[in-house]
Amino acid sequence: MQDTWKAVEELAARLEEHSTLPVEQRRLLQLLKITEEAGEVAEAVIGATGQNPRKGFSHTWADVEAEVCDVIITAMVALARMNPDAREVFAAHVAKVAGRGLGKGSGTAAGTGAARPASSAATRGAGLPATGAGASVPPTETPDPGEGANAAEQDG
Repeated sequence: MQDTWKAVEELAARLEEHSTLPVEQRRLLQLLKITEEAGEVAEAVIGATGQNPRKGFSHTWADVEAEVCDVIITAMVALARMNPDAREVFAAHVAKVAGRGLGKGSGTAAGTGAARPASSAATRGAGLPATGAGASVPPTETPDPGEGANAAEQDG
């Protein structure tokens, strides 16, 4: 299996080679691409839950997972295009967020004393049917107060 960061760096290099735009504009457009990909996640969730009356159940939860992967890849490529030390920047940031959000290995939700819920295939949405009544039920994992967008926003 190819090293993830090597693949990301190759994708970033290919994009850089094929662009004639100024570097600042290339970076901005790559950052906007993250939002475009996030919109595709939203579209897949709507399709997996059958919430578009015109399209019905047009996506599966596997489609949602693939779109989330696209967001992650796009963000990693953006970071690599912004900073040649992207691997190190990302690893340091993950360590910082994990230390803050995971209570430094305490096994509890940060600062709450409450145990974090165990992850399972059922809570992640795996195995949900692509159609039918069960497909409208999204994954049900209780968010940890130290994780997600709020954790990222606190770094500012």
